[in-house]
Amino acid sequence: MKLFAIRHGETAWSLSGQHTGTTDIPLTDNGRRLAERMRLVLTREPFEVVLCSPMQRARETCRLAGLGERAIADPDLVEWNYGQYEGLTLEQIRKSAPGWLVFRDGCPDGETPEQVAARVDRVIGRARKADGNVALFAHGHILRVLAARWIGLPTHAGEHFLLDTGTLCVLGYYREAPAVEIWNGPFVG
Repeated sequence: MKLFAIRHGETAWSLSGQHTGTTDIPLTDNGRRLAERMRLVLTREPFEVVLCSPMQRARETCRLAGLGERAIADPDLVEWNYGQYEGLTLEQIRKSAPGWLVFRDGCPDGETPEQVAARVDRVIGRARKADGNVALFAHGHILRVLAARWIGLPTHAGEHFLLDTGTLCVLGYYREAPAVEIWNGPFVG
């Protein structure tokens, strides 16, 4: 079993560096092109399960990548709830919270790292029960936590897994040990 973790295509806020959790914004034209390029890779893979964040940027990426008809909306894949930091850039946040790091500090009126870890752990549990490959369409910070938790690291280790928009990650196993096979891989084709 392999877990294909796909970050949605580019949005206006991913370009500007604004934290996009609960704001439901669409893909840019370039984001749609990135998503369409995924089709060549993803439609060749047999997936037992396809899960998708209910946010439109993830749903549209999944649809354009050719797996939309099979996708099941999973609220556990929604991006981190940034609370008071929604729509703000890192520079804006650090004016009032110097040294802030979402993976360690969470967000006022939003989610804590422990709450995000609980959601991610539920997704991992469901994925590991599958008899075949699983595709997940989601968001940057939630997928970075997923990578850390997949290999047994604490939530704050998500800071070490940089992730661009419109990229593919594959999590699997080295023998019986959970492993990262591909991380932040661009789609080519």
